[in-house]
Amino acid sequence: MHTTRGSLGAMSAIHPIPVGWVSTGGTGAQNYDEFADDAEITALVAGNPDSMLGVEMPHRTPEAVADGLDFAAALPTAVARLRGLVDREKFTPFTESIAVYRIGESFLGMFCLVDTAEIGGGRVIRNEEVFAAKVAERTALIRALGVLTSPVLLVQASDSLRSALSALTLGEPAVSDTDRHGQTHSVWLVGPGADQDRLLAAADVGELVVADGNHRSLAAQEAGLSRFLAVVAPASSASIRPYQRLLRRLSMPVAGVLDGLRSVGCGVDAVDAPPATPRRGTVVLYAEGRTYEVKLPSVAGGTVDRIDHTVVEQLLVRQVLGLTPDDPAISYVGGDYPASWLAAEVDAGRAALAVLLAPVTVEDFVAVNLERATMPRKSTWFTPKARTGLVLADLEMPT
Repeated sequence: MHTTRGSLGAMSAIHPIPVGWVSTGGTGAQNYDEFADDAEITALVAGNPDSMLGVEMPHRTPEAVADGLDFAAALPTAVARLRGLVDREKFTPFTESIAVYRIGESFLGMFCLVDTAEIGGGRVIRNEEVFAAKVAERTALIRALGVLTSPVLLVQASDSLRSALSALTLGEPAVSDTDRHGQTHSVWLVGPGADQDRLLAAADVGELVVADGNHRSLAAQEAGLSRFLAVVAPASSASIRPYQRLLRRLSMPVAGVLDGLRSVGCGVDAVDAPPATPRRGTVVLYAEGRTYEVKLPSVAGGTVDRIDHTVVEQLLVRQVLGLTPDDPAISYVGGDYPASWLAAEVDAGRAALAVLLAPVTVEDFVAVNLERATMPRKSTWFTPKARTGLVLADLEMPT
């Protein structure tokens, strides 16, 4: 249940981690949903068996792939792998702490626990459609491990947390980890005391928007948890990059796709240029070695209805291709992959069509949340990404 804090008696939704573990190095990894191809996960785990990806995606480890295990069948190996990491002292336990988190030079946030009851009708806004199968996998993983391994990124509009974090005097971090982009991820534990109280109070201001981890937050609800692991950060710490699509196969010729788009009000023009991220209101398609600019029609409605990702989902995916957004033929490709990578997938025959969209603006993202509307799935690629496997939280949490 909520506890009171402060002279005004405000209800607190944010808490320290009663029992947790911090990495001693080598376990940090991209989150499971940051990959366009699951084979990348297998290769990364092969190169670093200590990577938390081996726990998060047990069916994608080299051993599981060789044995043909699906997610459910591989869950016991996830439990064993995590136990092995703890036994080999790849994690150090801590109690009643929050964890200050810095990424590179610009991102400041903190690991903590947030009340699950705040999701939806409370202070935490989950703003994006999800895939039921992914939620089921994350829920099963939580129940099998008894530990939360990957945080939900929550952003607050207020900069009060940034000021409080910046005012801290920090010594040597508990752990530092470098990602594939060369950015350093550092974590400092802050136990009970005045500093922890100030940070908790600064984080517990206004609404918190799920910027990354919609599936993980819903899985916490499905698992019946009273609290979930989060990184809370001021909105100024993050930016939004493009979130693209690959159609791995098409049920009609490319010419039929283009004709279908024209029939639903789009303007379609072939261009003599490689594919690139377009301006807002235009979508770039790449297929069979050719680039096309597609001018989207004007759409009435609220902010979310006018977002390019919504229009593409309605016109291209549903009306022209006759697919649902969760069809396995569609791969959602985050902002870490450039347009040239998508084009290469098409040229190599691993995809039939690349769909490039302009990034959602921060202004539209905020407007959709204020309207309490729901963003189209896989439309906001917030960066930088919080790493999995740096801070873990035990599920034996107070209720």
